[in-house]
Amino acid sequence: MDPFDDLLKGVRGEGAAFGTSSLAAQCGLRFTDGAPLTLCVLMRGEGVLRQGDLVLPFRTGEAAIVRGPEPFVFADADAPRTVCDAGDVSMPEAPDEAVLLTASYRLTGEVARRLVAVLPPMIVVPDDHDCASMRGYLEAQLDACRPGRQVVLDRLLDWLLVCTLRDWFDRPEAVRPGWYQALGDPVVGPALRAIHADPGRPWTLASLAAAAHASRTTLARRFTELVGEPPLAYLTGWRMALATERLMDPSMTVATVAREVGYTDAFAFSSAFKRTLGKSPTAYRQDAARTASPHPASAAQDR
Repeated sequence: MDPFDDLLKGVRGEGAAFGTSSLAAQCGLRFTDGAPLTLCVLMRGEGVLRQGDLVLPFRTGEAAIVRGPEPFVFADADAPRTVCDAGDVSMPEAPDEAVLLTASYRLTGEVARRLVAVLPPMIVVPDDHDCASMRGYLEAQLDACRPGRQVVLDRLLDWLLVCTLRDWFDRPEAVRPGWYQALGDPVVGPALRAIHADPGRPWTLASLAAAAHASRTTLARRFTELVGEPPLAYLTGWRMALATERLMDPSMTVATVAREVGYTDAFAFSSAFKRTLGKSPTAYRQDAARTASPHPASAAQDR
């Protein structure tokens, strides 16, 4: 397990909203639902994605991820004559219309926010392979009414997100976070993997250095240089991110969460949590419960 695995493991589709939209010539589609992440796959045609002053070309088979909550537009490369809210579009598909599949993704907890924080406002990953069969399968699933349809769509979203993000970070233009680049370092990489494999273990700088087969001084220096913070500070931040996920479960007490992320003393855990996130675990849980949005009633809507 490594940081990238853990970030993506915490981002799973449960009742994710899928839909397709058709783009007629000289008409733009505006997406305003404010989702933290929106995955777009262009099934047919071409156009551009616009968010503020940022404009990216978008072609058949390419995948894009747009970071919210700012609205964005998919339109013809030329300035569209009209722009409609995507949810209001219900026009028949014609062979010359672009067809866009979108998946609005609502995220909770600090693990998911860590993922969003390392992404630019919009990314487009070129279609390096023949994905015609995949696109056809996606369209078939959106139109199907078979048992298990929601789970299939949710897992397809997981798969598409993982593939798109991994391909993006491998591209030369991507700005990779420090921990992503550090995974390949012979000293820092093993320490990062050790933390993520067992975050509840009572790690010390000495035990992390032993896992990395390096001295404490070498690990502390290289870790700080590559990741941007010392090893134990990174460990604390990751533990607190995991704790926010556990606190979403109302059946778990604060003491239980504390033990799961490596604290035998609930008071020490609460102090570290408040120092890191600015509020106590109980206050965080209460705020999360108040602001939680229900899952969409329907996963697929023909827009």
